[in-house]
Amino acid sequence: MQSPIEEYFDSCEIYGTGLMLCGGGDQTMPTGMKGTDHSRGEVEGRWRTTAALFLGIALGVLGLTVIARQAAPSFWNSWAERLLGRSTQIDVSQLTVVNKIQQLQRLETVVYTMDKVVSGEKENSILPNFLAGDRLLMVVHGEVVAGVDFNGLKTGDVVVQAKRVVLRLPSAQVFSTRIDNERTKVYSRQTGLLVPVDPNLETQVRREAERQLQQAALLDGILKTANTNARSTLMSLLQGLGFEHVEFE
Repeated sequence: MQSPIEEYFDSCEIYGTGLMLCGGGDQTMPTGMKGTDHSRGEVEGRWRTTAALFLGIALGVLGLTVIARQAAPSFWNSWAERLLGRSTQIDVSQLTVVNKIQQLQRLETVVYTMDKVVSGEKENSILPNFLAGDRLLMVVHGEVVAGVDFNGLKTGDVVVQAKRVVLRLPSAQVFSTRIDNERTKVYSRQTGLLVPVDPNLETQVRREAERQLQQAALLDGILKTANTNARSTLMSLLQGLGFEHVEFE
């Protein structure tokens, strides 16, 4: 005795490739086959929903991980080391630290810029200025560069103890004082009727301007700022090497 499915396909004739006509226009597929297709569709829908859910969760966790790592890198790194069982291996020898710092050489840590009006004049002890005087007024724009020269760092200036390092830094110093010629102009020049223009007066005024610029920078605490910035640079460098405690004498 044939099953309902076998009886259904026995009444069908195949024409060409993939075309099948079944006897009786009102014949339908057996109820059992319809139920199977419906169940299979439900299962496939559930699998798709579950896969999409897991994919969404994975993307969410990945996004939160990236945000956490950018917001608090040190906190993230410490937890990553604990979870993965990793430990930071550092070459903390005294010689290594000294060499790393010496590679900074003349570290420029602050640039002091200033606009200043500087004057210079020459007078005659006998004749008045409108006859024998020479006066120049100059608007000067210049900069003073200061920092720390680490070429003079000695081995005894660095003490390493496990993940703690103590440093004795060289004193900050002024590296250069420079006048910007393109932005420095002679504002006025007054020369007496009886004397020629002195070509050396402008040079003397420029030298005086450099001296005043450097003096103003020192009064404003350029060396203290240079020292503070140098410490910040070294703090980042040494923490990058793995030191947890950095102290300065």
